[in-house]
Amino acid sequence: MKTCLVVDDSKVIRKVARHILETLDFRVEEAGDGREALELCTASVPDVVLLDWNMPVMSGMDFLKALGVSGITPRPKVVFCTTENGIAHIRAAIEAGADEYVMKPFDRDTLHSKLSLVGVA
Repeated sequence: MKTCLVVDDSKVIRKVARHILETLDFRVEEAGDGREALELCTASVPDVVLLDWNMPVMSGMDFLKALGVSGITPRPKVVFCTTENGIAHIRAAIEAGADEYVMKPFDRDTLHSKLSLVGVA
């Protein structure tokens, strides 16, 4: 069974994402910020990280940069999931190491499509 770490400071978003991912046969873990997510990745590397951009403690971009230099292997696929929709944000996320980008709000079909694109669905 594939694993997904949902990283978002919104408990509601984490709950919605968990529900969708479980219907796609993922085992789901949750983190409320990037620092917690990095600790979870160090303990057990997920197949994919669904990552929010704006969070307290450690933002999604800071998490992505920290993941890149962490030496965690194998590196999980990272799908940014955010309301930030400017082309500059998307480019910055991809350049920082994100594998894909999905806009909030998302539905099951959209998320499944993005997970397929990164090879984990």
